[in-house]
Amino acid sequence: MIFFKPRNAAPSAHHIVIVGGGAGGLELATRLGDRLGRYGRARITLIDRARTHLWKPLLHEVAAGSLDLDDHALDYLAQARWHHFRFQLGRMEGIDRARRVVQVAATLDEDGRELIPRREVAYDTLVIAVGSTTNDFRTPGAAERAISLDTPEQAELFHRRLVNACIRANAQREPLRPEQLNVAIIGAGATGVELAAELHKTTRELVAYGFDRIDPERDVRLTVIEAAPRILPVLPERLSKATEELLRKLHVEVLTGERVTEVNANGVVTASGKRIAAELTVWAAGVKAPDFLKDIGGLETNRSNQLVVKQTLETTRDPDVFAIGDCACCPWPGHPGCVPPRAQAAHQQATHLARMLPRRLKGRALKPYVYRDFGSLVSLGEYSTVGTLMGALIGGSIFIEGLFARFMYIALYRMHLYALHGIAKVLLDTLARMITRRTEPRIKLH
Repeated sequence: MIFFKPRNAAPSAHHIVIVGGGAGGLELATRLGDRLGRYGRARITLIDRARTHLWKPLLHEVAAGSLDLDDHALDYLAQARWHHFRFQLGRMEGIDRARRVVQVAATLDEDGRELIPRREVAYDTLVIAVGSTTNDFRTPGAAERAISLDTPEQAELFHRRLVNACIRANAQREPLRPEQLNVAIIGAGATGVELAAELHKTTRELVAYGFDRIDPERDVRLTVIEAAPRILPVLPERLSKATEELLRKLHVEVLTGERVTEVNANGVVTASGKRIAAELTVWAAGVKAPDFLKDIGGLETNRSNQLVVKQTLETTRDPDVFAIGDCACCPWPGHPGCVPPRAQAAHQQATHLARMLPRRLKGRALKPYVYRDFGSLVSLGEYSTVGTLMGALIGGSIFIEGLFARFMYIALYRMHLYALHGIAKVLLDTLARMITRRTEPRIKLH
């Protein structure tokens, strides 16, 4: 079994189990390990199905090839050793609330052989932070033909297929097929738009590395398809229009008001009958919590499989079970829906619980979590960054674009790294990347 046990952990200490090592779960495990696990005041265990962590907003860069996963992935075992918590490799499949145990499925290796047997992990306090997955709305062919960008493995799969498509097209003597080298991106939210802009840059850089028979301006076609009347519907209309204009200048075809009804081997079909030829299809439209959460352990869930929680982040039917991040439906006073599924919300909730759980161990009441909207940012790579800043903090929003917006976008990632490593390591890591970047290709070539 893969885990690291802090030397100071007392077997009888209160056991806090965190399921899910995304932005919220890993930050929470790190903070609690430093505050409680280091001094033996509690045992902290993080469970995740992967061995490494990557900040999810970076996945579109992995898919496009502008970011090498190996350079940015964080090993859970190393983080556990440095910050005094346990790590167990595995996928949660159920909860027995009466016995207070998390049921973890057997872990298999690449050849399908059992690596770790099915097991149960006892808890005193459970925090579920398993994030979200893409919602394909059961569109015919989507699960089989389209690639989602929920995990680093999916992002790397898309990049490998992109590189292979270029190799195949460059080697063949006959003319390109109608769908060949075309990419259809379904969904024009942040992920879809960011991927389109990043692909425009990286496909041209990729072709420059010896693919002399491919003309990126003529042969590589990028299409973004959105069911809503405009792209980036969560942003103000002015920024949405500015982004669409930029995409069109990059020769990215933008189709709005088109709902995809089928994904096939040659592309996608929309409800209006339009057919978009594509060799590669990415599904980036809609999110939901993982299906296994639906009514798990008798806990209350909504239509998107999210666990319904109180403002204290406790689930409505069990005060010993908490949920944070995209998998939680947390009340947002003054708004009709839940707190939006954003990285900033997961970060805030992890910070809040890192303060509240030590209070809980002392028998003190929990304070409610209040979401603070700092706005939204969308990166268009080297071309631009757009978004709104501050949001509800000033009773409105400030529209930002260009270099300042790009700086704020980068700062969000640095804040995540700071929560995991501290300021000294973040500064050293930033300096090291600035140096090594000059000695490596600007894109991943395999």
